[in-house]
Amino acid sequence: MGASQTRAEHQYQDLADKTGFSFEQIKNLYQRFQQLSGNEETISRANLDSIPALANNPIRKQIIGAFFDKRNQHQDEVGSCDQIGFEQFLMVMSHFRPPNLRTTDEEKEAMRKEKLRFLFNMHDSDNDGTITLAEYRKVVEELMSKSGEIGQETAKAIADAAMLEVASINVPNMGPEEFYEGITFEHFEEILKGLEMESRMHIRFLDVDTSTMRCGKSQS
Repeated sequence: MGASQTRAEHQYQDLADKTGFSFEQIKNLYQRFQQLSGNEETISRANLDSIPALANNPIRKQIIGAFFDKRNQHQDEVGSCDQIGFEQFLMVMSHFRPPNLRTTDEEKEAMRKEKLRFLFNMHDSDNDGTITLAEYRKVVEELMSKSGEIGQETAKAIADAAMLEVASINVPNMGPEEFYEGITFEHFEEILKGLEMESRMHIRFLDVDTSTMRCGKSQS
C-alpha cells in the first residue's frame, strides 16, 4: 500500500509540475474525468458531446475538438486523437487556469499567450497555422445563424466583411489583386491586444469553475 501511495504521489507531482495545478485540484479533476468517462481510462468525443450544458452551445463542435487537438495537449505534433487519457485532459484544462497573486508579469504574459494559442487553434481547424476565410466563416455562421435571428447568407456576409477589415489592418498596403491568405497567430495576437485574457477563460460546462482553480489550495 505504501509503494502504491508513493507511485501516486510521484504521478501527481509530475502532473502538478506540468500543469500548475495542486494535488487537491488534480484529485478533483480526476473525479470529474471518471464521471465523464464512466470510470474508463479514456474519454471520447461522445462523452463530451453528451454533456447537457453543451447541448445548445453554438461552437460545441469546436470546444469538444479542442480537447482532442494534440496542439492543446502540449505535444510537439499536430493532428487529433479519438480518445484522450487523464493526463491529456489535464493538459487541456491547464489552459483555463487563471493567475494568482504570486504570478509574475512574465508568467502572466506566458499564460496569456498560451490561452490565445488555444483560441487560435480552435479556429485553425486544419492545423496549417492560419485562420482562413473559410474557417472564419464557419465559426461566424455557427455563432450567428443558430440563434435563429439571422440567416446563413447574412452571417456569411458579416464574416466576409470582418475578414476584409482584419486584412486591411494586418496588411494595410495590400493591392486590389492581392489575396489575403488568412489570420496568422501574430495577427491574432495583434487583434486581441489589450484584451484581458488571463482570467477570463472559464469552462463551467464541465461543472468545474476554473475561476477558483488557482495555484495552491482550491478556493472555497
